[in-house]
Amino acid sequence: MTKPKLIVPKHVWDGAQSEKTKNELEKVPKPVGWRIVLFPLKLQGKTKGGIHLTDDTIQESQITTNICKVLKTGSLCYTDKERYPDGPWCKEGDWVIITRYAGSRVKIDGGELRIINEDEVLAVVDDPRDILPANIL
Repeated sequence: MTKPKLIVPKHVWDGAQSEKTKNELEKVPKPVGWRIVLFPLKLQGKTKGGIHLTDDTIQESQITTNICKVLKTGSLCYTDKERYPDGPWCKEGDWVIITRYAGSRVKIDGGELRIINEDEVLAVVDDPRDILPANIL
């Protein structure tokens, strides 16, 4: 099965290749205001017990997961000293827990990103493996 081609008018994009090749993090959208861009935890292709997971199962688990890595934060995140007297709840690189349906989903190659508001973070975890069920690791 071939991938569908993106049809874009010439005045928007001329089809020329980008002058600079970007690394993966540079391709992530820059959040504005008080928003945070997250990457949901993605399961490995095989469980600890040796069961191979299908691509659909891995993709579905990424969509429904509530453990995410903070990729980027907006310029206004956690700047309100009255609302956040103890400082930021999370920073780039942290693993956070959010509600299942929090934020907007942005499809990317290999899964999806979530864009949430700063106050939708429920908790910060050091290592997601500490709280995940052992049968899915």
